[in-house]
Amino acid sequence: MSVLHEPFGMKEEPQVSWVQEGAFPLPKVGDPGNALHELQGRATFLDLIKACAKNKDLHKGSRVHADILKRGLLAKDIGLSNALLNMYAKCGAFAKAHEMLDEFPRRSVVTWNALISAYAQQGLGDKALSSFEKMQDEGFLPNAVTFVCVLKACGSMGAAEKGEEIHAEVSRQGLLALDMMLGTALIDMYAKCGVLAKAEEVFYELPKRDVASWTALIAGYVQHGSNDQALSCFKRMQKEGVCPNAVTFICLIKACGNAGAVEKGEEIYEEVKRQRLLANDIILGTALVDMYAKFGALAKARNLFDELPVKDVPLWSVLIAGYAQNGQGGEAINCFRQMQIKGLSPNAFTYMWLLKACGSIGAVDKGEEIHAEVKRKGLLQKDIMLGTALLDMYRNCGDLVKSQEVFDELPAQDVASWTALIAGYAQHDCGSEALRCFEQMKKKGFSPNAATFTCILKACGSIGAAEKGEEVHVEVGRQGLLGKDVVLGTALVDMYAKSGALAKAQEMFDELPTQNLASWNVLIAGYAQVGNIKAVLGSFGKMVRQNVEPNLFTFVILLTAFSHAGLIEEGQVYFDIMSDFYSIIPSLEHRTCMVDMFSRAGRFDKAVYMIEKVSASDCLPLWSALLGACQIWGNMEIGRWAFDHTVKLDENFAAAYVCMSSIYAAAGMQDEVYEAEALRI
Repeated sequence: MSVLHEPFGMKEEPQVSWVQEGAFPLPKVGDPGNALHELQGRATFLDLIKACAKNKDLHKGSRVHADILKRGLLAKDIGLSNALLNMYAKCGAFAKAHEMLDEFPRRSVVTWNALISAYAQQGLGDKALSSFEKMQDEGFLPNAVTFVCVLKACGSMGAAEKGEEIHAEVSRQGLLALDMMLGTALIDMYAKCGVLAKAEEVFYELPKRDVASWTALIAGYVQHGSNDQALSCFKRMQKEGVCPNAVTFICLIKACGNAGAVEKGEEIYEEVKRQRLLANDIILGTALVDMYAKFGALAKARNLFDELPVKDVPLWSVLIAGYAQNGQGGEAINCFRQMQIKGLSPNAFTYMWLLKACGSIGAVDKGEEIHAEVKRKGLLQKDIMLGTALLDMYRNCGDLVKSQEVFDELPAQDVASWTALIAGYAQHDCGSEALRCFEQMKKKGFSPNAATFTCILKACGSIGAAEKGEEVHVEVGRQGLLGKDVVLGTALVDMYAKSGALAKAQEMFDELPTQNLASWNVLIAGYAQVGNIKAVLGSFGKMVRQNVEPNLFTFVILLTAFSHAGLIEEGQVYFDIMSDFYSIIPSLEHRTCMVDMFSRAGRFDKAVYMIEKVSASDCLPLWSALLGACQIWGNMEIGRWAFDHTVKLDENFAAAYVCMSSIYAAAGMQDEVYEAEALRI
């Protein structure tokens, strides 16, 4: 996030109605003895040009230029020429700006600064640096303004080496002691290039630190995920008596949202309210709504949203994103409808989160509508992230064919889009297809990242491709990713566990920099898969001793393991521990494990008692588990009872008819076998 430009987009400036012919009574050139009028006319033209540049009004600016030419003013006025060049550059009409530059009878540092500044502001850093080189070739010495613009260009390109050259030149000329903006630009450049140590060094060497320099450093920390450092920096800023401005608050709000620092976020919100900043700053309001959404405090986010006086597309978009991120896809889609009713046109960011919302609730029809709208607007040609969001939406809705089609139609593919495609195949147990895509991706010259490796390891685990998994493990190590990414490390543990290589899984687990709940769960699941109850309980005990609390999934693993091992007493004990000690409300999956465990052991009374604790509409998996056990035990009476309940809930549940046929066949009741098979058909 730059402190030289406001985050969440620039604020829209109101159009000035006076930039039109006849709005000011301009003097006629050549009026006898009217030098004062000529000076007033020049000042008026300068005001008009500046207004057109500020509002990026190229059409009116061109008309003003034509009027100046008609009056013959350019030949003798370098100031007007510079202003016009600046206007064209700010409006993005660089060809016209260069045309003017070529026609200048004499150029100055101001002329070159206008061009370099415009290139830097438009994100065209390479063009800015090229112009800087040409300026020096013509013998012009850059001033502080030039250096500020060039440093901005270096930051936008991540050109730290060139930035260091400029830094050395600025220091040689002793400009840092004279120009605070230059110091801020250096901090901003180093921060954008990810060289935070150098940014800090510049910051602490400044003779004086103002709100802009403090904000530049804070923004750098936030940009690179050092949110705690950003908040610590703010404390030091307050101790030095420097008051934050709106941009500082925006950076801090983002830091709080990223770090989940709820209390600090509330404090900052109260300070923003006390200073009455929200009434005039929609970007600040948008940042606060985004922060509360990241906290999961959607009611607060919505209340704040409703209180803001102006609601633009970015504000609606962060609210929609908040609902989508917090699993409330339906509410995100409702917000989108409200936004459309207000006559606002969504942007690529809005569509991206809407697609995520559709994927989270399986709303493929709505997703297809958005897909059509995005195509109609031609947004897929401009935004590869939007294409990746479309892939994800179809993947999450289970439509892998459509996901592949979208991928094939993308104008450009990157690592993220390849990873999304691979993730889709891995998620839906199409491991071989995932591996095929992975190989294609590498052949096309794309280097997999940690997310890609995580997906492909999942695919290897699902199809037991241990050899391929080991190859991926070697590649991960070669890229230096081992020990840096706990999610990737957990995926390696999971892959080895699913492939039955428990010694290797344990070795990988022991090497993880952090052993979190997810990594413990996959290790325990691996031991449960091979029926090693001793290792299951041993790992669970170590996990608890390390103060890692089990979750719903942990107990599903444990109860399934006890069920398959026929350990009824242990299963009952851990079922009770789950609710009594960890306050985890048993889910349908937990109860299904218990019914399966009791039924396998022939304890049908306990199984039926467990089923009776569950709502009738949710009982299908429980009756099915009971029926399966009756098939093993040949229990006709309870089997028939379980069958009747199962088909009552779902008369097309084929497995129930198969089980009942087997029970009848084992009892020698051939007529009933035919009857069950006929009902199934």
